[in-house]
Amino acid sequence: MSPVPFAPLVDLVRQAGAAILPYWRVDIEVQEKADASPVTAADLAAHRVLCAGLQALEPAIPVLSEEDCAMPLAERAGWRRWWLVDPLDGTKEFIAGSEEFTVNVALIEEGRVLLGVVGVPATGCCYFGGAGLGAWRSDAPGLQQPIGVRCTPDEAFTVVASRRHSSPAQERLLQDLGARFGSLQLASVGSSLKFCLLAEGRADCYPRLAPTSQWDTAAAQGVLEGAGGEVLDLQGRALDYAARADYLNPSFLALPLAAGWRDGLLALARALE
Repeated sequence: MSPVPFAPLVDLVRQAGAAILPYWRVDIEVQEKADASPVTAADLAAHRVLCAGLQALEPAIPVLSEEDCAMPLAERAGWRRWWLVDPLDGTKEFIAGSEEFTVNVALIEEGRVLLGVVGVPATGCCYFGGAGLGAWRSDAPGLQQPIGVRCTPDEAFTVVASRRHSSPAQERLLQDLGARFGSLQLASVGSSLKFCLLAEGRADCYPRLAPTSQWDTAAAQGVLEGAGGEVLDLQGRALDYAARADYLNPSFLALPLAAGWRDGLLALARALE
């Protein structure tokens, strides 16, 4: 399928990235939110661009952004379709001067990801896709190429790890994976780029047995599903975005849909619950 329907969203995500860049690698004030996570003027600038742009594209679809999420459950539970947005995913990476921060926009319907766009402001790259739609990488406006997962590891089984977040259970899972698959290659990267490595066929799985929020994962899940991957909770169910009192995800595993080692990975992860 042609990526043309994604064009307005990709353009908007690039505009949000452009709003972030003037604050990158400069002395910027960092504030702390109620959950102790950092927020900067860059987060808020991208938030404003995205909210205005999404409302202009589809006025009837509500926007749920990390920077404006104090909405009652009773209100959100009545939504059939909504935008789920992280204006700046990887704020800690951004503050540290890394390139590994992203702009995430997903369209959710009935709790499932329809499509997602992940922009990388520092490089200008955008990933976009959705289940049944395909997935693409665009390194510049007007240029895109299809991407897809790999179902068989290359020389070594490559596991994507968070640069900043882990847990004892996750470390144990890595040990168990090493015992099953031999020497592992670890790819440590920030923000939702972890999913994008899988979607491009540059890694084999991304286990996350540590906390994440819905806006951290939805857009990149759309890209991965479009590329032939899936994101499962530890019971083997697709990670969903049904309205809940909080926005926290359960533990999950991201992997190729057709991976022959899928059931073995689930069994290893379930044993750690």
